[in-house]
Amino acid sequence: MKSCCRILISSPTSSFFGFPSTNRHHSVINNLSNFRSRLVQYRRFHCNFPQIICFRRLFDLNQRSAFQVPDFNWDQSRVFSGYCIIGENRVSPVVSNNNSEIRQKFSTSVESNVNEKNFEKIYIQGGVNVKPLVVEETDRSIDGVDKNEEEEGESSIENRKNSNAKIDNSKGLNASPRKREESKIEKEAWDLLRSSVVNYCGSPVGTVAANNPADIHSLNYDQVFIRDFVSSALAFLLKGEGEIVRNFLLHTLQLQSWEKTVDCHSPGQGLMPASFKVRTVPLDGSNGAFEEVSDPDFGESAIGRVAPVDSGLWWIILLRVYGKITGDYALQERVDIQTGIKLILHLCLADGFDMFPSLLVTDGSCMIDRRMGIHGHPLEIQALFYAALRSAREMLTNDEGSKNLVQTINNRLSALSFHIREYYWVDMKKINEIYRYKTEEYSHDATNKFNIYPDQIPKWLVDWVPEKGGYLIGNLQPAHMDFRFFTLGNLMAIISSLGTPRQNQGILNLIEAKWNDLVGNMPLKICYPAMKNDEWRIITGSDPKNTPWSYHNGGSWPTLLWQFTIACIKMGSPELAKKAVSIAEKRLSLDQWPEYYDSRHGRFIGKQSRLYQTWTIAGYLSSKMLLDNPELVPNLIWEEDPVLLETCICTLSKTGRSKCSRSAARSQVLM
Repeated sequence: MKSCCRILISSPTSSFFGFPSTNRHHSVINNLSNFRSRLVQYRRFHCNFPQIICFRRLFDLNQRSAFQVPDFNWDQSRVFSGYCIIGENRVSPVVSNNNSEIRQKFSTSVESNVNEKNFEKIYIQGGVNVKPLVVEETDRSIDGVDKNEEEEGESSIENRKNSNAKIDNSKGLNASPRKREESKIEKEAWDLLRSSVVNYCGSPVGTVAANNPADIHSLNYDQVFIRDFVSSALAFLLKGEGEIVRNFLLHTLQLQSWEKTVDCHSPGQGLMPASFKVRTVPLDGSNGAFEEVSDPDFGESAIGRVAPVDSGLWWIILLRVYGKITGDYALQERVDIQTGIKLILHLCLADGFDMFPSLLVTDGSCMIDRRMGIHGHPLEIQALFYAALRSAREMLTNDEGSKNLVQTINNRLSALSFHIREYYWVDMKKINEIYRYKTEEYSHDATNKFNIYPDQIPKWLVDWVPEKGGYLIGNLQPAHMDFRFFTLGNLMAIISSLGTPRQNQGILNLIEAKWNDLVGNMPLKICYPAMKNDEWRIITGSDPKNTPWSYHNGGSWPTLLWQFTIACIKMGSPELAKKAVSIAEKRLSLDQWPEYYDSRHGRFIGKQSRLYQTWTIAGYLSSKMLLDNPELVPNLIWEEDPVLLETCICTLSKTGRSKCSRSAARSQVLM
C-alpha cells in the first residue's frame, strides 16, 4: 500500500518545526511559513491526491512550555506512515512499530507530573501541519516508562477504555448534577444531537449542520462547521462529555492553513476552514477496503466564495471554554495548540493599510454569510475578535517567545475596547450628539472623526431606542454608520465585557423594552430592522433568500438562545432568558427544530429553513442546562479588565501634534 502523506522526523535537538526559539512571534511565523512551503513542495511531489488521509502516530506532545521537538531535515529524515483503513463495519489502524523509540528519542518533556499515569496516543495527519488529530488514552507506568503496545493483553485494553471513560467524565468537569428530570423535549433534543455526531477513524470529531433524513439536497449541511459546532460543543461540555470537543479541536487544528485556492490564490497562514466533510473512498486495487478522508472547505466551495473570518476566532474561544469547564488545561499547553493559536493571531494582527484597531473583513465572512452590507468592521467580528484575543492571552504559555505577542495583544485589546465603546455605542444621548454633528472637519481634534452626516439617522431609530437603554451599532465606516441592531455582536459584547457595565445593562434594557421586535414568537432576531425595497435590492443584490424578515435579513434564529442566556445570567437577569427559552420550547419540537423563522415576529418557519438543525437543538439544550446550573456561567464569560482600560498606546502626545482623544472620553467610556 502506498502512503499518500508522510511525517518526517529527524534531529531531536532542533526547535519546533525547524526554526529556533525567538523573542518575536513574527519571526516565528515567517520561519514556519518557509517550513510549510518546503513541506507543501515535498507533499506535491510525493502525494497522489490532496485530501487529508487519516493517519495514526505515537507522539507525546501533551507538555508544557519550552518544547524541544524534531527538526525537519530533508536529507536525514525518517518516514513513519500508516493508514486508517475501513473494512466491513470496522476501523483498523495501522501504526508504526517504532512507538517507543520515537517517544524516547524525541521526547518533548521539560517537566514531569508524578501523578500522571497516562500518555496520549495521537493520530497525526500528514499534510501541511504535523499535528495531532484524535486522542486515545493508554496506560503509562508509574515511573514514566511506556509499556510496549505489543505486550498489552485484553485486560490492558479494557483498563485503557475504563481510563478513557473516567478521564472524559470526571477530569475536572465542573458540571453540577442535574437537579431535575429531563423533559420529553430535552430527551428528544439529546437523541437528535447525538444522531448528528460525525466520526473520523472511529472517534467523534463534530456534528453535522443539519440531519434531516428527508432532505434530499443537503448542499453543505452534511458538513461539520466550526461556528455551528460551538453550540454543540457547549452542550456536550455542560453534559460532562468532553471527548468530542477535544477531538474536534485537534482535528480542525490539523486542517489549518490547507493549500486550497480560489482562482490560484492561497489562504493566509493560520486560516481555519469554515467546515469539513468526512468521506470514505475506496482504496485503489483493494478488495472492499476504504480509506477515510477529511475534506476542508475554506470558502472555495461556499456560496459567494468568501473565506470565514470567524472560524479561527471561534476555535480559540472554544479552546478556552473547554479548559475552563473540563479542567484539562494541558491541551492548551501543547506545542501544536500553541502554534495554532499563534498562527491565527498572526493572521488577525498583521499590519495593513487600515487605521482602526477593529478587524477589517469582507461581506459574508461570519454568521451572516451572504451579502448583507456588513463589510468593513462589523460588530460581530469585533466582539469575537475581542473575546478571542482575551482567550489567547490567557492560554499562551509564559515563555520568552510569547512576551512580545502578549504585549501586542494587550495593546490591541486596549485600543479595540476604547474604539468600540466610544464610536459604536448609541443611546438617546449619543443620537442627540450625532444629530448636531458638524461635518467636513479637518483636524486632530475633530469631534465628528468619521464625517458622519446627521441626515443618516434613520427615522425608525428616533422612536425605537428607549430612554434607558442602548446598543452597539452594526458597523462603522467613513461617512457611514450602520444603525441596525445585530444580536450576536451585542450579546458577545456583554459576554466578553467589550462593552462597559453600563452599556451591557443598556443592551439588555433595550431587548426587554423591544421584546416584541427582537423576540416576538421565536427568539431571537439576528438583526433589526430588515432591509426593504430599494435598500434590499441594492445591498443584497435582490437576494431571494434574504427577503425582508427572512434568513439573515431580520429572521429569527433560535441558536442565539445560548448567548442570550449567558448574557442574562451574567447581568443578573436570568428571568429574561427563562422567558425566551419557554417561548422557544413551545414550538421548536413541533416545528421539527428549524434553522430559522420568518416574518416580523417570527411566526413562520423559514421558507428555506433546514429542519433538525443541529445548532438550534444544541442552543436550546445549552440554555436549559445553564439555567439549571448558573454557577457554570463564570467559565463562559470574561470579566472587566481595568488594567486594559487604563492602557493607552497612542503616540500623539509624544509627537506633540495633538492630544489623545481618549483622555477626554475616558470618564464616559470606562464607567
